[in-house]
Amino acid sequence: MDDEALARQRVRRLLQNETDVEVVGEAESGHDAVAMIRDLQPDLVCLDVQMPGLDGFGVLSEIEGGHVPMVLFITAYDEHAQRAFDVHAVDYVLKPVDADRFRAAFDKARKQRANAVAAERLGELLETVRRLADGGAAEGRGDGVAALLGGGASAGAAAAAGAPANGATGRYASRILVKQDGRMFFVKTTEIDWIEADRNYVRLHVGKTAHTIRERISHLEETLDPRLFARIHRSTIVNLNRVREMQQWFSGDYVVILEDGTRLRLSRHYRDRVEKQVGV
Repeated sequence: MDDEALARQRVRRLLQNETDVEVVGEAESGHDAVAMIRDLQPDLVCLDVQMPGLDGFGVLSEIEGGHVPMVLFITAYDEHAQRAFDVHAVDYVLKPVDADRFRAAFDKARKQRANAVAAERLGELLETVRRLADGGAAEGRGDGVAALLGGGASAGAAAAAGAPANGATGRYASRILVKQDGRMFFVKTTEIDWIEADRNYVRLHVGKTAHTIRERISHLEETLDPRLFARIHRSTIVNLNRVREMQQWFSGDYVVILEDGTRLRLSRHYRDRVEKQVGV
């Protein structure tokens, strides 16, 4: 993504030398880059810092919460290098682009991608363990996963998945696996303030932080304890322990106000269900 045609041609030629690369598009402005990233969801973006309308950092800000690819900054200015690494860029290559320097940066991206894929596969296994520990072990399926992990691994797997230490299991999830920037970690459901749907993704709002995971809100709702969480809108689930008050709004809707001041809409469609959950 670069506003200079010659610079884009140079990068395209260098990418074409890589046998495992498919160039899916080019953009000459920041806004075009945002639209293209959202549409094509590439694994890697070669991004200039200074572009008309919206600079490279603005592009990353716009796509935050959705698909965020690896970023290789290519620019004529070196004063933005620190900021580039602050946003976890793979590398920072100066113009005019040297072929060897570009190849070294791209190799770094290739290795990072391979690590992310491996981490995702491990994450899928951990997620399976977590789901079984939270809801399926009572049906006798937990031992099968423990056997896959090898003798003596069942206790460690259960602990990583958030199962109670005494071996008791519940029907609902106690933790949710988040995969972000090549890392994996669990978020305790009790720490979630509210959940927001965004097409095939949901954002878990935890204090001032939001974690995006690929999951449909309807499926996530089924895994959460209804004594703690309520669906208040087709795109919103709220932790009932975070609700400070509800105020009547227009056309039978309500506004749900959380302890931190966040205001969320309670639609008429979900009102009766919520009232039953909170004992009204």
